[in-house]
Amino acid sequence: MYLRGPKWSIARRPRRRSSPWRILLLLILIGVALYFNQVVAPATPPLFLPTPTPTRSPESFVAEAEQFYNEGKLTQAIQAYEQAIIADPNNPALYVTLARIQVFAGDYQAAITNAENALLKNPNNPLAHAVHGWALSQSGDHLAAEAAIKKALELDPNSALAHAYYAEILLNKGLLEDFNQAAAESRRAMELDPNLLEVHRARGLVLLNSGPENLGQAIQELKAAIAINDKIADLHLNLGFAYRLAGENDLAVDELLAAYALNPKDYNIPTEISFAYANEGQFGKAAQYAEDAVKIAPSNPKMHGNLGIMYYRNNDLDKAATHLALAVRGGVTADGIAVKGLPLDYGKVAEYYWFFGFTLAKLNRCSEAVPIFRALLTGVPDDQLAVDNAVAGLELCLASIETPMPKATPTP
Repeated sequence: MYLRGPKWSIARRPRRRSSPWRILLLLILIGVALYFNQVVAPATPPLFLPTPTPTRSPESFVAEAEQFYNEGKLTQAIQAYEQAIIADPNNPALYVTLARIQVFAGDYQAAITNAENALLKNPNNPLAHAVHGWALSQSGDHLAAEAAIKKALELDPNSALAHAYYAEILLNKGLLEDFNQAAAESRRAMELDPNLLEVHRARGLVLLNSGPENLGQAIQELKAAIAINDKIADLHLNLGFAYRLAGENDLAVDELLAAYALNPKDYNIPTEISFAYANEGQFGKAAQYAEDAVKIAPSNPKMHGNLGIMYYRNNDLDKAATHLALAVRGGVTADGIAVKGLPLDYGKVAEYYWFFGFTLAKLNRCSEAVPIFRALLTGVPDDQLAVDNAVAGLELCLASIETPMPKATPTP
């Protein structure tokens, strides 16, 4: 039916028949959408989330750490053990082993902390007490160290490591009355387990401190420790020291350079190298390594004292005066590092004083040198070497100024 008018008209059009192909296409599209929603979408990871990584086992970190340790890479070994602890934080053995390596690396405070962490996990762990005592002793806390090692031996009287550590703890105390017991502890450790590195080390250190007649045996024990692991800087340092005392300067330098390559951050190593070269009269080389020691420990007055002595022996008096003044009087280095002077004392400190006095005397500064020589006479009267050098220094100043001076005599 049509409606007609001047402006518009409505007509009913015939209905079009549906195409079967269009229906089939719609069904296919619906099927694809359902498949994507049910299968593809759930399998697709969300955007901007981190990719999952497999978790490593603590054993894999331990194996890696042991390899680093055997290669002498102590820093990497420490890091690997720290990762093992993160993976297995309740295993006290990991803390103990980490502490042992940290002692060899010279990080005594960290070793103390990790030994204490092991004891928190197991307060009756004898090895943890032993390593705790060893680390405390190396840091200078001898009283606490002895208490810890006695606890370890109470828990396990047949621990070779504990007896070896006890020998070192007694040596570190520096008391003559403890030496016989230190020797006995080192022998007991050797009886219990002669295959441990620390046992040979402890026995070697005891022999090294027992007089020149035992230097040969000390060298053999330290070499036996190095044969177990030749990548521990501390062992080469002690063997180099033993060779130097035995007069074997070439061998001493070889061992000390090996130690320096393994641990360039230990100022004791270049200091010992400087002494070895000084023994051979090579004061220029000796001064170079003493300079290295000062660079590593610029606030240590003893390092400045050693450097000053090497400069003095190399006839570089102005530099000698600068560094010996820092050792004796203290002050501030050219780089702005504060140095605290050493109070007069027997032994090595007295040596810094008389070298400083001789340096000033040779620089025509006897007004400063004379009080130093007099301080030696009154301050360390039982140090015969210091007294002899003080008297010689006063005579040198007397000759240089050609004026009468009261005769200096040691205080009884």
